[in-house]
Order: sequence, then structure tokens, then C-alpha cells
Amino acid sequence: MERLRHFVFVRHGHNWVLLFRFGLVGGSGVLVNLVVSVICNKVGPANEDGIALGLPFTDFNVRWYHVFSTIAFLVANLWNFQLNRRWTFRSAKHSGWLREYFPFLAVGLLGQVVGLLILTLLMHPGSIFSLSPTVFDNSTGFRTRFYWAQLITIAVVTPVSFILNKLWTFSAVRGKNSVAGSAVEELDPEHAHPEDKSGPAHAEEAGHWS
Repeated sequence: MERLRHFVFVRHGHNWVLLFRFGLVGGSGVLVNLVVSVICNKVGPANEDGIALGLPFTDFNVRWYHVFSTIAFLVANLWNFQLNRRWTFRSAKHSGWLREYFPFLAVGLLGQVVGLLILTLLMHPGSIFSLSPTVFDNSTGFRTRFYWAQLITIAVVTPVSFILNKLWTFSAVRGKNSVAGSAVEELDPEHAHPEDKSGPAHAEEAGHWS
């Protein structure tokens, strides 16, 4: 049990700190996403269910709530990227902005596609998952169906992004200047650069025990 506790909380303790930071950044990103969604809904067409664009050769349409959600995603995605790059993973010194942003955006776009499908299921009146228009009748901000659908969508899609971004986006720089190494150095400087076990000190130790 002691070895398990050491493995989880000591050896991988920096991952918990990174997760906590990522969660704070993600929480701020949710607020940014919702604020932009509200602004778009206020300045955009009065009916968010209205058709913004018909998809050629299909019976499907892009509705205004899809447009609002995508605009909010792009703003929040850039916000989250900057904070994660500067604070969570501290990777700004080790990798170029564009080199990290495109993988981050790709992960976000994948999540946004899934999110738009979820949003459609929650907003479309013919869906079995559609939010009740009786309860969410758009009479007030707290009863606006689009806001709640957007919040639910964010809650479902966001958790996966931490794993994907940690494993791919912010680990683009490997080796000596790796992001993981920077995080460990900051959180546990005494163990950030362990001695090379193949060096002279190790050889001398090995000779002592031979």
C-alpha cells in the first residue's frame, strides 16, 4: 500500500498539479465560451434555431446556434491555449507558438465536431435528447435553451482534451527541453536532473560493490 501511495502521489505528483492547473484554465475557458455565446446570441439573429446555411445536396442545415457555438469555441480555444502554454505546461520556452497551436486547435476541432453533434441533439425539437421547450422557454437568461445546451456540451467534451493535449500538443518537444521535464523541474527541482547512472560516479559505486 505504501508503494502504491508513493507511486500515485509522489512519483506522479506533478501530474496532479498539472491536472489542477489545467482544470482552472478549463474553468476560465468555460466562462469565456459562455460569455461569447451570450454575446453572439444577443447581437445575432433573434431566433438561434433559424437556418444560417443550407448544406448543398442534403436536407441538413447549419443553424445559428451552430455558428454561435463555433465562434465561442474559437475564442475559448485560443484563450485556453495561451494560458496552458504559459502557465499549465510552461512550454513557451521550448516550442514555437504555431508548432503547438495547430495540434491544440486540431484537438479542439475534433471536440467541437462532437460538441456540435451533442448540441444538435439537445436543441433539435425532433431529438429524444432535446431539452424541454417548456422548461427552457427562453423567457430569461437562465431559461435559455441554447445556453444550457452549450454548457452541457462543454461538460461532456472537455475532459478528453486534457489527455489529448498533454500527450500530444504540449509534449511536442522531447528530450532535454521536454515539457514534462520543465514541469518536474519547477515542481520538484531536486529530482529534475538525476545523475546519469552511466557516468563515472555510478561506475565507481559499481566497482565498490563488485
